[in-house]
Amino acid sequence: MLRALLAVLLALTLAPRPAFRLYLSDGNYHLVREYHVEGDRVRYYSVERSEWEEIPLRLVDLQRTEAERAAREEALRKQAEAIEAEERVEREQRRLVASIPQEPGVYRLVDDQVQPVPQAECKVATSKGRSLLKVLTPVPVVAGKANVEVEGERSKTVIATDRPEFFIRLSAAERFGIVRLWTQKRVRIVQKWNIIPVTNEIIEEQQEVEVFRQQLDDNLYKIWPVEPLRPGEYAVVQYTQGKGNVQVWDFSLRP
Repeated sequence: MLRALLAVLLALTLAPRPAFRLYLSDGNYHLVREYHVEGDRVRYYSVERSEWEEIPLRLVDLQRTEAERAAREEALRKQAEAIEAEERVEREQRRLVASIPQEPGVYRLVDDQVQPVPQAECKVATSKGRSLLKVLTPVPVVAGKANVEVEGERSKTVIATDRPEFFIRLSAAERFGIVRLWTQKRVRIVQKWNIIPVTNEIIEEQQEVEVFRQQLDDNLYKIWPVEPLRPGEYAVVQYTQGKGNVQVWDFSLRP
């Protein structure tokens, strides 16, 4: 690292000075590397002829020369600051990505520390009862209606900010986002299913929240609401449409 930094500093030291315009009183100019006022004369290094030359001071417009030169240096300074800021953001993003565990799941920053959001245990409720929903071995479904439920009227994961940011590392190439939950007595409903006869295709109904999505790495995304959330019960979800294999990470927004 130190060797690379020294190489950059050496390159900057040896790099030729940028050329600029030395304006004359009649509006013309010489393209120069540098100049010096020596008494009543101006000595300058000509870029065109690669040698030092002199000209009477009364023929030079120093005010215009320095004004343009200062404006150019200010523009270069701002450009360098913008590049530095962009590189700083990229470094911070790489550091953040490296800090997020490789295990699939949902994570969030709490006091600059990455913490996992607990995954909720879901059940599929039908008129015949409730069955535990497992992603790898989905519950058998029959034609009709069903609800994907999470026990309890409130989540144990409490968030105060109305525009929370989450990091989701997908376990498969599936849909994902944030949904608002329906709250009923003793349960919260994540999705309402309408199961089609014969094909057993599932049509999901859910209260989707409009979110921004930013891909940070393979199967790793950052998501956050476009608009501030209203207080209530929510969840980050991952699912395959029509297959009934939803995964849920619930949270309660209480400002």
